Amino acid sequence: MPDATRPVLVVEDDPFLRMLELVLDPDASAERRAAFADFFAHEEPDFDGYCARVRARAAGLFPAQVRMVDTVEELHANLADGHAVVLESLPLTREALAAVRRLKVVQKFGVGLSNIDTQACAAGGVKVLTIRRRANMACAEHAIGLMLAQAKMLNRLIGRVTVERLAEAGYRYKPFDRRHTANSNWARIAGIRLLHGSTLGIIGLGEIGRELALRAAAFGMRILYFQRRRLPAAEEQRLQATYADLDALLAKSDWVVPQLPSSPSTRNLLDRARLARIKPGAFIVNVSRPDVIDRAALIEALKSGRLGGFALDPLYEAPGRSDDELLALDNVILTPHIAAQPRSNALDDIADMIEALAKEMAR
Repeated sequence: MPDATRPVLVVEDDPFLRMLELVLDPDASAERRAAFADFFAHEEPDFDGYCARVRARAAGLFPAQVRMVDTVEELHANLADGHAVVLESLPLTREALAAVRRLKVVQKFGVGLSNIDTQACAAGGVKVLTIRRRANMACAEHAIGLMLAQAKMLNRLIGRVTVERLAEAGYRYKPFDRRHTANSNWARIAGIRLLHGSTLGIIGLGEIGRELALRAAAFGMRILYFQRRRLPAAEEQRLQATYADLDALLAKSDWVVPQLPSSPSTRNLLDRARLARIKPGAFIVNVSRPDVIDRAALIEALKSGRLGGFALDPLYEAPGRSDDELLALDNVILTPHIAAQPRSNALDDIADMIEALAKEMAR
């Protein structure tokens, strides 16, 4: 039987939000606890110790009854008893809030509040909390890192500092006349690019897309974006981003970053026809979902020279295959789903959310 003295947390069933159950609910599945201990083991070998440390920062919130919900119907069915709600994408509407009795706080797993009726929350005295997720920042950093690696050709040139190793890559050493010239780029590498002054096209300016825009602006890049709903002018100005339709974005961008979830509407969004509209020599960097790009059409565009290069994390297939055609292309960078790392991003986010929830619940 549920303990009526324990606070009730209603939590959207996101893989990382399941950690709230493991930290706060003593009835959490031992099998799930073991799975998460293994998931974090390479960076946090003492997962039980982590849980204990976070509980110590959450006085009054442990032990709790944590109810994981996967649908709007499940959310509504549990709201009446909930003291706190933690959501990523499920909508929290005025109608749903009308049924709550004990709700004190709503925690958004992120900063975008489009799925939460904040006015209704304020009217009902329900505090709304947000968190700027470290994993989103890490994904934006990874995208910038991949762009830099491609622009500076690092994937092709790292370690090629001898005449012999340069020759293996097709570069024939010929010294400059040092009586008259400097010696920079003595290997005579052509094709190195500058991010500054180039155009970045972001398809989907959600939380990761916005983190990317902030960083790209610091590099002096021009930023275009496309999504279904245009941002308010003040937000565009803050991000130094200009709205463009998709075809215009593809035609004008030197770097294209699709930052979209996987869904029927986004699958193969960049198909053969759209890849044919892309600016010749442009690069695609994808740290969202691989299936937003038609793989066969992508390989064709890379082999034809239409695309200058491609970088991907996560992969079309994980683990990858040694005979993957993409691995044979020297203008392609593949990384093994590490964009959101390190694991401490998730551990710290969850710890911060639990501490913030505990403070609000104690008021």
